[in-house]
Amino acid sequence: MITTSHQQDTALFVAAFFDELTRWGVREVVVSPGSRSTALAMTAFELSQRRPNDLCLYVDVDERGASFLALGLAKASGRPVALVCTSGTALANYYPAVIEAETSRVPLIVLSGDRPPQLQGLGAPQTTDQLKAYGDHVRAFRAMPTPRGRDRDIAFARQAAREACLAALGPTATLEKASCPAGGADMPVNYNPEAQVASRACQHLAGPVHLNFPFDAPLKPDFPGADNQAALRGGIDCFGLGRRVPTEGRHGAPLSIAPLMAASGELLASSVTALEELLWKRPAVLLAGEGSCETMAEAEEIVTWARRWSIPVLADPLSGLRSIDDPLVIDNYDNLCGRPDCPVPEVVIRFGRYPISKRATTLLERARPLSIAVDVAETRDFNATTDVFVGTTPLGFVRSGWHGEGRKAQKAFAERWMTLNDEARLRILAVEWDGVTSLDAEAVEGAYVRSLLELMPDESCLFSANSMSIRALDTFYLKDGKTRAVLANRGQNGIDGVVSTAVGAAQHFGQTTFLTGDFTLLHDLNGLALQREMMLAHPEGEAPSLVIVLLNNNGGAIFDMLPQASEDPYFERLFLAPQDVRFTEAAAAFGIPSATVHTVGAFRSAYQNFLGTPGISLVEVQLPLRGVRDRYAPYQG
Repeated sequence: MITTSHQQDTALFVAAFFDELTRWGVREVVVSPGSRSTALAMTAFELSQRRPNDLCLYVDVDERGASFLALGLAKASGRPVALVCTSGTALANYYPAVIEAETSRVPLIVLSGDRPPQLQGLGAPQTTDQLKAYGDHVRAFRAMPTPRGRDRDIAFARQAAREACLAALGPTATLEKASCPAGGADMPVNYNPEAQVASRACQHLAGPVHLNFPFDAPLKPDFPGADNQAALRGGIDCFGLGRRVPTEGRHGAPLSIAPLMAASGELLASSVTALEELLWKRPAVLLAGEGSCETMAEAEEIVTWARRWSIPVLADPLSGLRSIDDPLVIDNYDNLCGRPDCPVPEVVIRFGRYPISKRATTLLERARPLSIAVDVAETRDFNATTDVFVGTTPLGFVRSGWHGEGRKAQKAFAERWMTLNDEARLRILAVEWDGVTSLDAEAVEGAYVRSLLELMPDESCLFSANSMSIRALDTFYLKDGKTRAVLANRGQNGIDGVVSTAVGAAQHFGQTTFLTGDFTLLHDLNGLALQREMMLAHPEGEAPSLVIVLLNNNGGAIFDMLPQASEDPYFERLFLAPQDVRFTEAAAAFGIPSATVHTVGAFRSAYQNFLGTPGISLVEVQLPLRGVRDRYAPYQG
């Protein structure tokens, strides 16, 4: 009979769990240092050292920042990311990111260390009830047993890891990738159909899961002893015991993860016929939000379908569809929806979440068109206007067996949208660029955003903060045929942990630009400490480049556009709330190169100089706090 020590049991059990995570697509783990999670952290580190191609480890001492770092990693990759913390309040610091992951459908796997049962409820330090700590905000919760090294215990550890990945990825995670669209001869020379243009984690029913691990002392696992035990049982080492390699599908997840919908999620013929009848009778638009597509090929398929039906595509900046330079892609929909001559649809097909634009939502609330929501599981319709729910992905929808095409009235309706969109485009292009010496004349956010979009490299990532940053992007981001992945934390629209999320997303791109305001940067300023972690995770000068573009108006300028706006003293004290932070000095404290600029010409020079610089760099653009509404007005019609 083979006997094992407590520390060997811990190593065998947790090593099997982490090995199984990697088989099911987990490639990254973020560790928040702590004592009770020693076995989880050391096992992750050991696996990352033994098999660096299977697992990359990041360490962040701030649990809140760590959780948003993991969120960014998962949002960019579409793979589940593991998140390790100790017991007590550490778990509570993950809560904001867990809620963001829930509403944004991002696969996170939270692994919390805990006191063993015999220490619960008896006043032991750093001990709280961690069972179902996140309530209904996670897709699944599992209370893990105290580790043991028997074969059946190790088999359970592997099964628990598999179930965690299944729950995190959601039931439709194996839908096929898009094929290259027809008409390739017309594509640009550098066209890459698989180039990412949006989040890979928002289209399906992914989300966070939580597993709670109780550990008894001694906490440090014995890997050499566990390796010996594995060898005695005919295994390679404690990680490879009983190893089998599955066939991989989407994002590295095994193909057996869930049954595919018929014809890769396509609709039944009877459903297509019913939808075609609706489209033949009424003028329609496609409202494309976050979760519409992931790659250039998928974006092309959606636009090809829209061309067939002559349906204008009202493209949110997070939809990925503004990478397609097609007349039917309406990139100025926000501006148009506020105009009295805006063409009003009688049918709206919605892909993904509702868009950023409040004007679009207001127009639809007032017009009350027939609403068709396309989603794998839920309407996500906070306006409660859905008339028809189509249970598939946007890609499954457009790939269904459509027979008809847009009729004369629909084509005329589309022409009106395209004409107005072209007029709005000219206003945006009129934003001043350089050669202006007056600070007031240069203080137009759109000029900096337009420069950023022009200069950022093809197939790079643009991560946007919320508040004014995402609204500036919605207003000034014009379709131009450039392939760029545009990401943001729009699940909760918050400023919590956004710097760390952007750092996480940046790990999956050679070049990332993070567009943010001062409140958001200040709220997660400690995320700049991840500069060191980026360098450690990518040795030999291979660290990706993240340029932070800070639009610093020294306060909450967005409130100047909201009903709270006032000249009374309360408004500046409670809402504008100037902070007077010297961000370049803060950047220097973290070893981050920076520059402060006051003109577009200086911005373009500084931004270009930082592109390709390994790690984090910062360009601060100083802007006035008041008058943002007036600065936007000329470009919004």
